[in-house]
Amino acid sequence: MDFSSYNFLKFKRNGRILTVTLNNPESLNAIAREPHREIARVFAEITADEESDVIILTGAGKAFCAGGDLEFMEECIRDPSTFNTVLREARTIINCILDCDKPIICRMNGDAVGLGATLALFCDIIIANDSARIGDPHVRVGLVTGDGGALIWPQLIGYARAKQYLLTGDLINAGEAQQMGLINFAVPASELDDMVNTWANRLANGATNAIRWSKATINTGLKQLAGTIMDTGIAYEGMSSQTEEHRAAVAAIRARQNVKAS
Repeated sequence: MDFSSYNFLKFKRNGRILTVTLNNPESLNAIAREPHREIARVFAEITADEESDVIILTGAGKAFCAGGDLEFMEECIRDPSTFNTVLREARTIINCILDCDKPIICRMNGDAVGLGATLALFCDIIIANDSARIGDPHVRVGLVTGDGGALIWPQLIGYARAKQYLLTGDLINAGEAQQMGLINFAVPASELDDMVNTWANRLANGATNAIRWSKATINTGLKQLAGTIMDTGIAYEGMSSQTEEHRAAVAAIRARQNVKAS
């Protein structure tokens, strides 16, 4: 696997364990054009990587991923064709994650928001810093949660709770997320690496083929759902990206940031 072709993502090997780090801590690993492109291709390359059996996905700095970059949202509003590309990549991201038969552990070192939450929740084992929060606030910026949230949240916590959080955009602390079954573990920051490493080594030392094929079998149902739900969600998100609701929400956030900066 050619790591040199990536700028936003950082890679580290430890035996058969490959750690992939979202690496733009100054922006809380927010997703703009180039990071989105890299994420859209990395999971297929990870799947084909012959030197790894287990993947750890994490973020640099104090956040896992803050979701969409505000300036990039503004760019997409000005140029709808840019957002159309993002939507095509969104389908690729989900399909490639589901096609990856290697176990993926999310080391949720901090907040996972929007697409960040989607990336975390499509991992196989999710281990969070107990001070972290997770949520999908697409609706708060006037967008439909079309990039995978509408698919994965109901499967993990049921439709009633999924609607509660996806229709409000409320964030959930890691402890509560663990209790409701949204994530696997919430641990103190001082224990995060030990827990992640324990699980990574356990899976790396397990029956590789049985683990991979079991994951592939489990994901069959999700892939069937993705075939219908993702197309609907992407279409609606594309429509919502051109509404006055979305433009006004982004402008309001920008205005609040400018006030704070001054």
